[in-house]
Amino acid sequence: MTNNPFAEIIFNGSMLLAMPVAVLAGLVSFLSPCVLPLVPGYLGYVSGLTGADLENQKRGRMFAGIGLFVLGFSVVFVLIGAMFGQLGAWLMGPDAAWVTQVLGVVVIIMGVVFLGGFSWFQGEAKIHAKPPAGLWGAPILGVTFGLGWAPCIGPTLSAVLALSYFDESSAAKGAFLTFLYCLGLGLPFLFIALGVRRGMGALAFFRKHRRGLQYFGGGMLIVLGLLMVSGLWGTWINELQTWFLNDVRLPI
Repeated sequence: MTNNPFAEIIFNGSMLLAMPVAVLAGLVSFLSPCVLPLVPGYLGYVSGLTGADLENQKRGRMFAGIGLFVLGFSVVFVLIGAMFGQLGAWLMGPDAAWVTQVLGVVVIIMGVVFLGGFSWFQGEAKIHAKPPAGLWGAPILGVTFGLGWAPCIGPTLSAVLALSYFDESSAAKGAFLTFLYCLGLGLPFLFIALGVRRGMGALAFFRKHRRGLQYFGGGMLIVLGLLMVSGLWGTWINELQTWFLNDVRLPI
């Protein structure tokens, strides 16, 4: 395998498993009961358009507003990911298997929270200051969205942060995984902004099946946590990394 530093960060065993999980976690967050019902409101607020304008599909302004909104929360999440990744670099050592097991327990708890358990976790930490509606306030709204706790955003983001602790944790690794999380969370916003009428139809479908989606998301987190606690996740990482280093050749 090449000695390219970028390839070594992105294409090691832990990242090959963690990257799709991070994107899926972001998508699950978007489809969760905490975010999905609020999407039309976000569309209108960040673009400064009324409900009638949304139906008329003024896509350019809406896409710009949603793009700035996604950029706002992405900056917050990526910074958080970088800080947790760096913390993992300080904590993880040759005798730090217990850290992985503790993180697995945390992820299991977060899965239960996602399913509606532990009522004391079900509140939201809201920032009550409202930015101006429209394009100027869109990135600020994104930042407040990223800083506010929600019982559907917090658990999935926590799982992604936990994954950054595997196999030589670093600030770059934590930032990259949370960036992928933001792709999973942010791209559906952008796709809906490009095709509002069809997007609203898709939202209605997902709202109808929101309970099933909640079960899927919570179950995914619980399974991931169990894999971490049992050590199977680390075993898979080692096997995948050995295969990748020995048998795969990259053009970079």
